[in-house]
Amino acid sequence: MKAIAIEEYGDINNLKEIELEIPELAEDEVLVENYATSVNPIDWNARLGHLKGMFPWKFPIVLGWDTAGVITQVGAKVTNFKVGDKVFARPDIYIDGKKGTYAEYVAVKEDKLALKPDEITFEEAAAVPLAGLTALQVIVDRLRVKKGDKVLIQGGAGGVGLFAIQIAKHLGAYVATTASKKNHEFLKSLGADEVIDYHEAKIDAVLNNYDAVFDTVNAIDDGLAILKENGRLVTIAGKPSEEQKASSKEVSDWWLQPNGEQLEKLGDLIVADEVKVIIDSVYPLTAEGLREAHKKSQEGHARGKIVIKVK
Repeated sequence: MKAIAIEEYGDINNLKEIELEIPELAEDEVLVENYATSVNPIDWNARLGHLKGMFPWKFPIVLGWDTAGVITQVGAKVTNFKVGDKVFARPDIYIDGKKGTYAEYVAVKEDKLALKPDEITFEEAAAVPLAGLTALQVIVDRLRVKKGDKVLIQGGAGGVGLFAIQIAKHLGAYVATTASKKNHEFLKSLGADEVIDYHEAKIDAVLNNYDAVFDTVNAIDDGLAILKENGRLVTIAGKPSEEQKASSKEVSDWWLQPNGEQLEKLGDLIVADEVKVIIDSVYPLTAEGLREAHKKSQEGHARGKIVIKVK
């Protein structure tokens, strides 16, 4: 099968097309013929070598952690899915480094899968798992957002931020976010009550007494400054210092846990039009396509998800 891989860490030119064997399945896995994947910041951080302390992969490494496609084979112990099912998932990060989603076929554990709603395309489905699950887990499980809470989402125009705004609004929160001027009206159309231009104003000069802060940009001190006593902050972009964790506020970081049941709930929210999938751009599964997609993601100016069309 065709895959886009790296054979050393470094810049976008290290993304190359290679041929790999179709993955062999464990008993609890399915084989997905991949129709679409997407690019997330973890992808280019991995390409640059920033994750090699956490994941000691061997080259070549196939990146990518979103998939949407059709099941072509099921393991012996799979009971809830069958050949022909249209599915989407954020697969596990496999230690061999060969099972990323920049490939024509992907092995996925059954408990990470959800059926793709008929109402959304494969490209839209591929834009959801990593970013959508991260937002859902932080807003619902970690920040415990409820109706009437005041929530700040730092970095609202990013892939995770867009989902977080809509999920928090769905729960009945008052939602503030940070973004450059060009994205203000767009974010308000998705449910943001207040958008702050971080180029022009310090957050704590505009906001105060917030219940929860979701930090996607590594600005922990800025978030802490506007939290009420016993407020909650979760970051996915930095590591809280001991001093920050010792404050009277609840401060933690979070790493996504793949979860098929929660992905199904996200699908339901999308079908109910409570959450919209925002796609910035679509590139082909070629070395050049992935290079362009990584470049755009790394520059940080995408509005929504960058999708890779596989089939």
